[in-house]
Order: sequence, then structure tokens, then C-alpha cells
Amino acid sequence: MAEESANEIIRHYTQADEAARLSKGWFQLEQARTQEIILRHIQPSPGKVLDIGGGAGAYACWLAARGYQVHLIDPVPRHVEQALAASAKQEKYSLASAEVGDARRLKHADQSADAVLLLGPLYHLTERTDRLAALREIHRVLRPKGVVWAAGISRFASLLDSLFSGFFDQSEFAPILDRDLAEGQHRNPTDNLLYFTDAFFHRPQELAAELAEVHFELVDLVAIEGPGWLARDFERLWNHPAQRERLLAVIREVEHEPTLIGASSHIMAVGRKR
Repeated sequence: MAEESANEIIRHYTQADEAARLSKGWFQLEQARTQEIILRHIQPSPGKVLDIGGGAGAYACWLAARGYQVHLIDPVPRHVEQALAASAKQEKYSLASAEVGDARRLKHADQSADAVLLLGPLYHLTERTDRLAALREIHRVLRPKGVVWAAGISRFASLLDSLFSGFFDQSEFAPILDRDLAEGQHRNPTDNLLYFTDAFFHRPQELAAELAEVHFELVDLVAIEGPGWLARDFERLWNHPAQRERLLAVIREVEHEPTLIGASSHIMAVGRKR
């Protein structure tokens, strides 16, 4: 990854409040579904989990509270500070460690982890060689039959988001969207945080192919939010217990549908070390 992109990503997350994101709007659906998909495939605690690109610690602290030994690694110092603060609030279930680090160069020993969360690096490592390097590192640190949850952003996410959120017709966004659709390479030369930061947007099968190239067995390939993130009255649905469960049930029903996976904001590929 070019130093310029790395600096831009850190700059973005220094301004954007990642610690609060998952408690707002349709990001609540992202969190609930991500937790659901993790629980489908993770072995019962205790076990050692690496949360690489773990942000402010939402999933790391959640798994620690479930009895796992969780080590968080993130390239953004602010995120590590936020994760440590969140960990301190759950004294009996604190993180095993939280440190600034790089998904392509892990300090953990060979075959030392039972599970790895990779919920950000595969879209912020914009070059394919870097994404494969990160996946090789994860393959190295995982024990045999260990599992990785690898998230990607859909190639079509910014198109759908801009249409739904009302910035499709903004002239400064047009070239960003054109490049997204043509190359999957997302760049934001503006100061508008709504346009996100440097990233690569996958087609679903591209994400699966990257895991396969590093010799992971593909266990699952699913839409995380499905079309649910586009609900115009999302907050009303989510705050109504029966409608929330109905929404989640419908998303489970279509999560593997090939014609709909790309309509999800995020995609999840689950791989097992052979």
C-alpha cells in the first residue's frame, strides 16, 4: 500500500468517529449481522482470537466478554486508544492486548491463533499484492482448521449509497463513482467524510478468489446487510422488536442469493485453514 494511501486512511479515521459508528443508523444492522456470522463458525471459548484492523474494539471487546483471549491490531493509534478504553470498562473480560500494527506483518507466532477477524484490511489495502500478503500472514498464524472472517465492501456500495443518501448528483462525487464502478479503486480527493477514504471495493467472487489463492477453504460467502441497509425508515424498523427480527430473518433468507450479494454494503467471506 502506498504511503500516501496509508496516511489518507489514518487521517480519515482521526476525523471520523469509528467508536460511535456501529451504534447509529443502518450500521447497527452491520454489527448485528457480523456478530451473527461470527457466531456461526467460531469454536466455543476459550480460544485465541486476533482482531486485525479491529478499529475501536467493538468486536474484540464483545468476544472478550464471551470468554475469548482477544488481541487487537490496528494501524490507527486513535483506534487502539479507544479499544483500550473500551476494554478497561469490562475489567473481568479485558482484551489480552491492543497495539498499533500492520495486517501484512504480524508479531504473533506460527499456528498460534484459533480465529482471525479481518473486518477492514481487505478493503483498505488497495493493492491486490498487499491483500494477499495479509491473507498469507493470517494463514501463517492460524492453527490448522482455524477460521478467518474477511469482510469486503461491495463494488456497488457507493452507487447505492449515493442514490439513497442523495449525493449521486454532486459533481465532485461523479468521478469517484466512475472509478469505483470501473476499477473498484475508491479515492476521495475532497474533504467530505461522507465520501469515505481510500479503499478497494470487491465483487463477491473477487473476495472469495483472494482467500482461495492463499489456500483457504471457502466456508461461506454472504451478504452482511443484504438490501436491509437501504430501508428508508430503517430506525423505525430497527427500534420495533418484531420488525427488527423480521428484517433479520429476510436478510438471512437472501444472504447467499448471487443476484443480491453485491447489493449489500459489506460482504463476508469465511475461510478455514486446510
